[in-house]
Amino acid sequence: MITWNALRTTPALAWAVLVPASAALAWLFTAIHLPAAVLLGCMAMGIAFSTHDITLAVPPVGFALGQGLLGCLMAASINPPALGRVASAWPIFLLAASSVILASAVLGWIMMRRQVFPGTTAVWGLAPGAASAMVLMSESYGADVRLVAYMQYLRVAVVTATAALVARTWLPAVSVTSGHSAGWLSVHHVGHVGATLLLAVGGALVARRLRLPAGSMVLPLVLGTALQSGGWLVIELPAPAMVLAYALIGWSIGLRFTRATLGHAFAALPQVLGAIAALMAVGVLLAAGLVQLTGIDPLSAYLATSPGGADSVAVIAATSAVDAGFVMTMQLARFLMVLVFGPQVSRFVATRAG
Repeated sequence: MITWNALRTTPALAWAVLVPASAALAWLFTAIHLPAAVLLGCMAMGIAFSTHDITLAVPPVGFALGQGLLGCLMAASINPPALGRVASAWPIFLLAASSVILASAVLGWIMMRRQVFPGTTAVWGLAPGAASAMVLMSESYGADVRLVAYMQYLRVAVVTATAALVARTWLPAVSVTSGHSAGWLSVHHVGHVGATLLLAVGGALVARRLRLPAGSMVLPLVLGTALQSGGWLVIELPAPAMVLAYALIGWSIGLRFTRATLGHAFAALPQVLGAIAALMAVGVLLAAGLVQLTGIDPLSAYLATSPGGADSVAVIAATSAVDAGFVMTMQLARFLMVLVFGPQVSRFVATRAG
């Protein structure tokens, strides 16, 4: 009989158990038509393993490849019509993205004033960008990277699970074996698949080599969007590749929830959950405004303003019957704003709080 102690002392055995267990949970989530079933299943099983002191981690190269594939998936949905819609109403989109960033900064300032966490930790922990990028950038600005990771991945887990449940309640999920506008669920052209995989893998590795913040996702995303808009590339991703990407991202999130980290931050858990709930409430209010101003459907608006990680929200949008182009364009705009203005916001808030 396999015990938790055996899994702790034998990483190969732990992976041998984690993979099929995650697959079983993902199958269960798929059977009940839960969006992002693979990501959620792997994330939940990763949390279960890590909180039992089983030390596993997705290799950095593996996580980068998963993000590269997801960047191509996002690029496939950011088509000229979606970009045109954003360009025609750019003040609304800019206001929505800025409002989420402003709300996170205000909540971080409040937590800093109350000395819930040291330094700029709370500001970076609530920054609504890609969690991995925020964790990496925070360390350069005096934040406690352990607590930033705790806040970021707790926020991603809560927001992702909530968004998936909302999507499941409102609309049926899109199966990973049915049609999709991006063409990644069935192979139509081997050349297109090869070119897309080359972009995903090559872009991720180049970005990792250059140490670009969140570049493993952003570089394939930007290049894929440009090449697709110019008619030089047809993005096509086969189902096995995307299942692998979802699994790598899910495990990367879940396996970071160590018992030691949770124990260290347990005293601040109510404040952190309260701040996450407040940030989600701001997203709901912004979504209601987008519905009124743009006529977009409520679920697409909700996912577009959801303060989860851009990568996890992209998976939910891709596996739900929503306007994926609208969602991913909004998420990308806010994500890039956080990358550009995040350090300045952190320094400004830290100065005011000091």
